[in-house]
Amino acid sequence: MSVTGLVVRFSLAGLVVMVLLGTVLAVLARQAGTAQAVDSARQVAWVTGRGIAEPRLGDALLAGDPQALAAFDADMHRYVLQGSLVRVKLWDPDGRVLYSDEARLVGQTFGLGEDEREALEDGSTDSEISDLSAPENVYERPFGKLLEVYVGLTSADGRPLLFEAYFRYDAVVTAATAEWRKYAPPTLAGLLALQLVQIPFAWSLARRLQRQQRDRQRLLQRAVDASQVERRRIAADLHDGVVQDLTGLTYALDAARLGPDDPEGQRELVGRSAAQLRASVADLRTLLVEIYPPDLAEEGLPAALTDLAAGLERAGLSVEVDVDDAAGLPLDVSSVLFRSGQEVLRNVVAHSDARHVALRAAVRDGIASLVVDDDGRGFDAGDLDRRFEEGHIGLRSLGDLIDDSGGTLTVRSAPGQGTRVEILVPVG
Repeated sequence: MSVTGLVVRFSLAGLVVMVLLGTVLAVLARQAGTAQAVDSARQVAWVTGRGIAEPRLGDALLAGDPQALAAFDADMHRYVLQGSLVRVKLWDPDGRVLYSDEARLVGQTFGLGEDEREALEDGSTDSEISDLSAPENVYERPFGKLLEVYVGLTSADGRPLLFEAYFRYDAVVTAATAEWRKYAPPTLAGLLALQLVQIPFAWSLARRLQRQQRDRQRLLQRAVDASQVERRRIAADLHDGVVQDLTGLTYALDAARLGPDDPEGQRELVGRSAAQLRASVADLRTLLVEIYPPDLAEEGLPAALTDLAAGLERAGLSVEVDVDDAAGLPLDVSSVLFRSGQEVLRNVVAHSDARHVALRAAVRDGIASLVVDDDGRGFDAGDLDRRFEEGHIGLRSLGDLIDDSGGTLTVRSAPGQGTRVEILVPVG
């Protein structure tokens, strides 16, 4: 998938999450606003009951004196019944309405609920949505949905009473909505800003993932190519080396078997054949090391490089080896240096016509190095390009391997002046 497609999918997913989160926050904010508005109504009822109604609860009012009721009613209309507060009632413990701004309720008796009785006895404050189907709320039905708040009061002579205030619920909802709207714009703006800020990071991450995918595909293709090249090389080595030697050996043995008896000649032939077989076995062992490299973790890099150098000596080259300083390297670094030495020495044997090779490995300042010098015929850049065009990708694959490990490959050569190959790989 393209980078744009990945970013679009990320943005759409982020938008969905933002909408869901915004919805949840809106619901929570609205609930919080409603709770705050209800709490404000409770505070208004408490202040009204304790500050205005309770000081006016004289004996005459409690006895139902008309003049006392009229004065109390006037005060309620003047100081209490305004805004969203639309009804007040004053109850005694028996459930009798001592006062209401709805005069038809005064003197009637209704059963008090558990919450109402608890507020009356404890002097506490409580609230709930009004049950407009209840008989005591018959005259509140025209107001629509109401919130009723109970406040326990105490008369001048110490009797517990219940003050009940009714608020329009739509005013409570309006207050909650207003409270939510104060915080909604900055909250939504913050979510939107967060989404916009994430887009560049998503774009960068998508490009990085795409590069990593291309790198994995490149590494896979490189492994396939290297495997094919290695199979072709092994087949060529077997065909041109051991197979040819063994084929010649069989011809010589058949000729001796079919020829005249010559004990002395046969002994000489058997000796040459044995030497040839030993050389073939040594070549096969060398090839086996190339096919299945040694256990670097157990044997170490110096021993593995020394075995590689021994293969060159069997091929008739003079080899100088100095690799003891490369002991104790991490396995990944040792693997890179071993593979590098294997490929470079293989090229020396196959292409350089060298007589002397120097193989050195060391560690300096956190950098592991492998240097191979030969006194062969050397080459120029044009020779290397032609080899690449002909399908010889060993050195190029080696460069990719070293580059993937964070190292560098340097080749110095000139016609007739030999070749130096230097590999540097960071340790750790």
